[in-house]
Amino acid sequence: MAEKKASPTFFALRNEILNHKFRPIYVLHGEEPYYIDQLSELIVNTALTEDERDFNLEVYYGNDALVGDVINSCKQFPAFAQHRVVVLREAQLVPKQQGHKDDLQLFKHYAARPLASTILVICYKGGKMSAKQFADEAVKAHDTAPVPGVIFESVKVKDSGLPALINTYCTSMNVAIDSKSAMMLAEFVGNDLSRLFGELDKLRILVGDSHKGITPELIEKNIGISKDYNNFELEDALTRRDAVKAYRIIDYFEKNPKNNSVQATVAMLFSFFSNVLIVRATKDQSPSALMAATGNKSSWRIGKFRDAARNYSTQACVNIISYLRECDVKSKGIGSRQEPHALLHELTYKILHA
Repeated sequence: MAEKKASPTFFALRNEILNHKFRPIYVLHGEEPYYIDQLSELIVNTALTEDERDFNLEVYYGNDALVGDVINSCKQFPAFAQHRVVVLREAQLVPKQQGHKDDLQLFKHYAARPLASTILVICYKGGKMSAKQFADEAVKAHDTAPVPGVIFESVKVKDSGLPALINTYCTSMNVAIDSKSAMMLAEFVGNDLSRLFGELDKLRILVGDSHKGITPELIEKNIGISKDYNNFELEDALTRRDAVKAYRIIDYFEKNPKNNSVQATVAMLFSFFSNVLIVRATKDQSPSALMAATGNKSSWRIGKFRDAARNYSTQACVNIISYLRECDVKSKGIGSRQEPHALLHELTYKILHA
């Protein structure tokens, strides 16, 4: 029995499309809308010129689309072009017709023998598409198509996975980025991928053909994140128990509250010290074992956890996590009337003396 191949990544599919290597069927589904929108738009813009779209592009929307009409459109040949592109957007809203448990399942008959000149793109947002039989047919190789279709699941990126994603995106653009810069962007922008990749695109243009890559100085100058006063630097100061630097950063946060949310700081520190506690509790201290235990694939990040683990005992970590939970609740106005940054000052003191 042949081994099941892994689904291509977003970056692999993007490179295929940019190189005009099109699949007969794309099923784009999942919780993260960014990848779905980007791939569907890229297929249309790459497969068809602006003039060709008038006769060879059909776009349907799930709330009023009939699957039969979409399939009939797929069976038509292109006019004065190499490809015909049929896009079904918001497929999760396709209405159920009488006698059909899942109308999307009707696509399985077309997927068994797709028209080689047609590119069918199905965009299903908010979860996984349930039409399994259709999905199975979509990824099979066909006599009428040079390549199989593809099912791409667009998964929401966890905050812990953002630095790795930033590195991957930068690699795809042939631009270097250091670990500190990746952490700064992950912390400041978060997992709004449209904004995150937009900022990276802007930085890539600013880097130009130089070999310097994306640096903290470039980020500070063009995005407005301080390279010296941010949550990442606070984390670093607390790791070293550098009270002077820690309090200096907290003071900066208090003077610039708009870009320095107390809740965001507490959340980041909670994640950090939770991982430090995991490192202290893990018997196998090899990088691979610690990556598996913390779910973090950055060897540089693992090194930070280990540094903190040398300076904070297991009991200290447990106490710090308790302090962070208490500060989080109070900063939201529950059980305390203290100003949020006053709470952060108090929290910093407790961590440094844990």
